[in-house]
Amino acid sequence: MIELENVTKVYRMGRVQVPALQGVSLSVQQGEMLSIMGPSGSGKSTLMNVLGCLDVPTSGRYVLQGAEVGRLGDDRLAEIRNRKIGFVFQTYNLLPRLTALANVELPLLYGNGHDARKRALGALERVGLGHRARHRPAELSGGEQQRVGIARALVKNPSILLADEPTGNLDSRSSYEILVILQRLNREEGLTVVIVTHEADIAAHTKRVVSMRDGRVVRDEPVKEPRQAASDGQGMERGQ
Repeated sequence: MIELENVTKVYRMGRVQVPALQGVSLSVQQGEMLSIMGPSGSGKSTLMNVLGCLDVPTSGRYVLQGAEVGRLGDDRLAEIRNRKIGFVFQTYNLLPRLTALANVELPLLYGNGHDARKRALGALERVGLGHRARHRPAELSGGEQQRVGIARALVKNPSILLADEPTGNLDSRSSYEILVILQRLNREEGLTVVIVTHEADIAAHTKRVVSMRDGRVVRDEPVKEPRQAASDGQGMERGQ
C-alpha cells in the first residue's frame, strides 16, 4: 500500500538547511497496524506529514497504492487526502459550537453530501457514540471527543488511518478505549492504521514498531505478541 524509497525532507530557514528526514525507506502493507516512535526532533511527525500527503519529499519516491504521489501538486494531493486518508489528531480539532454529528459531517460538505447525516451517524455508531450525536464537544469527555475525531476520520471510508499521538491528552482508561477502537477497525474491518507515539506501551498494542532518530529509521521490528486493549484500562503500564 505504501512504499517510501530513500525519502529526504529538508526545510530551509533563511540560508540554513534543516534536514528532517534523511534517506527513509519504509513499506506498509494493506491491513497493517504499526506505530512510529522516536524522541522529539526524530522526524516522526515529518514522516507522518509525508505519509498523509500534507507535505512532499525533497527527494526520493513515495508510492501510495501504486501511484507515485511524491511529486504531485497541491490539488492532486488534496484529492488523495480526501479520498484515501483519514487523520486523527492529539488535540481532537473539533469545532466547539457544532454537535458531534455536525463535526463528523464536515468532511462531507465539499462533495456529494446528500446522505451526509446518515453516513456521519453511522461513523459515530462505529465508535460507540451514536447516542451522543447531539452533544457539543464541551459536553463530552476527552475520550469521547477523540472518538468523535476518529468518526470524522472514518466518515469518508478511507483505506488508511493516520493517528498522531491519539492518546496523548487522555487518561489511562480513555487511552485504552481509543486503542480498543483502533484495534477493532484494523482487525475486523482491515483498515490500515499508522500511529505516531512516543509511548512504548501504546506501541506495544500495534503489530510493528518503526523507531526513528535524527531523521532516520533506526529500527523496524514486528511486535511478537501485540497487547490487546481492554476498555476498562486493565494492564495499563503508564504512570498515570
